[in-house]
Amino acid sequence: MRVNDLDAFRTRCQRRVETALDELLPPTSVQPSRLHEAMRYSVLGGGKRIRPLLTYATGAALDLDPALLDRPACAIELIHAYSLIHDDLPAMDDDDLRRGRPTCHRAFDEATAILAGDALQALAFQSLAEAPGLEATNRVAMLGHLARASGSRGMVGGQALDLAAEGRALDVAMLEHIHIHKTGALIRASVQMGILAHGALDPDHRDRLDHYAKCIGLAFQIQDDVLDVEGETSKIGKTAGRDQALEKATYPALVGLTEAKEMAANLTSDALAAIEVFAERGDPLRWIADALVGRTS
Repeated sequence: MRVNDLDAFRTRCQRRVETALDELLPPTSVQPSRLHEAMRYSVLGGGKRIRPLLTYATGAALDLDPALLDRPACAIELIHAYSLIHDDLPAMDDDDLRRGRPTCHRAFDEATAILAGDALQALAFQSLAEAPGLEATNRVAMLGHLARASGSRGMVGGQALDLAAEGRALDVAMLEHIHIHKTGALIRASVQMGILAHGALDPDHRDRLDHYAKCIGLAFQIQDDVLDVEGETSKIGKTAGRDQALEKATYPALVGLTEAKEMAANLTSDALAAIEVFAERGDPLRWIADALVGRTS
């Protein structure tokens, strides 16, 4: 399976998670219908589903049944969707465009957007708690890990640090600290969902997968920073140049575009080296790592 078949793998996984998300999200025919409409608008309105892909790819490396990972993959994507809704709010990044469409608070209103994010976060944990096929101890471990990755010592904490850093001079070490939390924590949690679904993984293999996730999480953010400079709004699905307008510290701003790209490439190489032990079963993880750094959207 050494031939890069990311498109086929991505199509299979996206189909699985889209179906599962559609079933999990309350229908708009159920009250409060406007809130449910906003939730579905934000979750089912496109997106690359990178985090669910990583969950399924980790499962492939560990030879797990993909059905075991449907709910964990949904939980990760629901947390991600909630974070995007809140990030786009006027009190945060104040953005008007997400995935090529009006942001949730523009399509609906600010109050509905806040509530939609809150409800998606709750639904993420419900989906894990009720995940079929997983041992209770594994589900509890997943719930704890996702809570830590999403909270003040993970994604939310990273967002707080990012907001506090606007307009301030940062060094590379502090910027890395922010992004390891803001973006990297949920990337690592995506891989951890697969690890924890296994339940009895060799410690060395667990550490290798976690190192892979840490490396590509940071590489992903660096490439995101690069795209904010080089990308086109029509391709990246959000407003290009927004980081510069908000005076956010980014890797291109601190080290230059060329070095930022080299950093992302080196992190990807490190990630790939970590998962060589999985041989061909690790191919989907390799394809994803290469695609994240080479992406233009």
